[in-house]
Amino acid sequence: MLIDCDSCAVRGAACQGCLVTALFEAPVEGLDPDEARAIEVFARAGFEVEVLSQQPAALRMVRRPSRSGFRVA
Repeated sequence: MLIDCDSCAVRGAACQGCLVTALFEAPVEGLDPDEARAIEVFARAGFEVEVLSQQPAALRMVRRPSRSGFRVA
């Protein structure tokens, strides 16, 4: 048996209720076709692929005094 999500007529819209998603991970929504293809290529090559949240990491500025007491701009 060959299961091919790429040819599924309701891919994306009905992945939540599909039996295949109980066996395998559901496709990640929000990726463009090139990104999805790149992930597929890495996964088929044997890499363990995990798609992380697209939320940017929280950055904070930390001021550190210079060793000489003067800052060079």
